[in-house]
Amino acid sequence: MHGTQIRQACSDDEERIRRFLADLSLHTQTLRFFTGVTSPAAGLVRTLLTVDERRDALIATAEGGEIVGHAMSYQGECSDVEIAVVVADRWQGFGLGPRLVDMLLMRAAVRGAKTVGMDVLGENRRVLRLIRRLWPDAEMTVASGSVAVTAMINQAGLFAE
Repeated sequence: MHGTQIRQACSDDEERIRRFLADLSLHTQTLRFFTGVTSPAAGLVRTLLTVDERRDALIATAEGGEIVGHAMSYQGECSDVEIAVVVADRWQGFGLGPRLVDMLLMRAAVRGAKTVGMDVLGENRRVLRLIRRLWPDAEMTVASGSVAVTAMINQAGLFAE
């Protein structure tokens, strides 16, 4: 990912994250949020930028500071940490999503997390194939059009391929 940097999100990113979300295609918005977010609410933007003892948030930026990816984790109910990732449409397929996941899980593991969970929309076949390939022992439960995934973080190093 030549020209991209990954760093912790901060409150100064509010307007850029708002633009990032609004610029995502409806399809990408739906795969990430299970709905469209063409006009992101202030509460959603703040949530995506919150970093504290229970939450972590990373952003990927291109040259010039444009946000091209976002990843977040939070203390989970069925796993130690739950994650969610979205990458700008034109940046998809170049490995930025897996890089964000790697860094997010590395940071979670440092804080003691051993398991990771995620909810994936059933039609998000690209991500489901990646999960099956990289976490063959992941537990997957299908319910109401989404797939709840639980896996061991120590296997997440495979994302770094």
